[in-house]
Amino acid sequence: MGFNQDNDYLESTFLPGQGPAKPPSAPPPAYAPYPRDRKRSSVSRIFWGILFGLSFLANVGMFLLLIGLAAVIATRQARFYDESIIHEGPRGAKIVLIHLEGVIDDDQAGHVYRQLQTARKDHSVRAIIAAVNSPGGTISGSDRIYQEILRYRQETGQPVVAFMQGMAASGGYYASVACDRIVAEPTTITGSIGVVMSYFVFQEMLENKLGIQPVFLSEGDKKDWPSSFRAPKQEELDYIQERLLTPAYERFVEVVQAGRSSALSSEQVRKLADGGIFVASKALEEKLIDKVGYLDDVVAVALSLAGIQDAQVVEYRKPFSFMDMLSVQSRSVLKLDRTTLYEFSTPQVLYMWKAY
Repeated sequence: MGFNQDNDYLESTFLPGQGPAKPPSAPPPAYAPYPRDRKRSSVSRIFWGILFGLSFLANVGMFLLLIGLAAVIATRQARFYDESIIHEGPRGAKIVLIHLEGVIDDDQAGHVYRQLQTARKDHSVRAIIAAVNSPGGTISGSDRIYQEILRYRQETGQPVVAFMQGMAASGGYYASVACDRIVAEPTTITGSIGVVMSYFVFQEMLENKLGIQPVFLSEGDKKDWPSSFRAPKQEELDYIQERLLTPAYERFVEVVQAGRSSALSSEQVRKLADGGIFVASKALEEKLIDKVGYLDDVVAVALSLAGIQDAQVVEYRKPFSFMDMLSVQSRSVLKLDRTTLYEFSTPQVLYMWKAY
């Protein structure tokens, strides 16, 4: 009877719809920890330790390699040029062959300047041979090279001999007259003492072919003289002749008179300064050069002027670098920026022989 009373009591203590509370479930059985393989754990630690050590050594090696490369690059940039021997001789006396090649511009002038600076720092240098192979170029570039050669002669007291190769015309001749002597190969083209300017007029093409009418506003009557967008008037051509061409021409004549004063009178220079070109034999006849010959003849002239019997002849060559490769690649891509358009459309006054 007590059992039934207890059941009645339990049933009376819960709300309708609720049964008696279930007894708590038993906790899950405890499992023993899986025994670890101590040997495998040790091997893993050794493996990762070795890998970390190798990675650290590789990073250190790469860092040292970069430092070494930076030092090599810095040294080469400080030297600018590699020196190669053309003719063996006593190391205590050098004749340096520098190069003026291609169209003359500010970059080419800087190249010549750096070669002369390198020679100036070498106390074993006794003379310079300036190998010229150029049709000329910009007025400012030609004049800079002329001035640098004169300054080198004045500051060092060393002779400089021009060695004309395939072509040394106009600006190439302008730079050469700064030297003590001029020697030309038999096939050299030289002379072209004069100045030239050219530009394009796009008016007809733009208006008739493309239907484009350019509009150009300016303040000042001569501000847009000359213009590539219209045919020039005679007044404009006379203005350019007076303001640009004549002063540049007179400067050229003045430089030749100064450089060839021992061989030519002012009247003779004026007569030769008609823009004409000469082969080496004719240039020698007209006293524009001093000798026709090859490198051995030029070296003999340099030795004589330097007052020495023999010397080691070397030349400077710029080492090809990664930056040069990037520069070549950048030049190979056509860039129509403002500078390119300006150079294309703006007249340039040049000391340059141009065969149209």
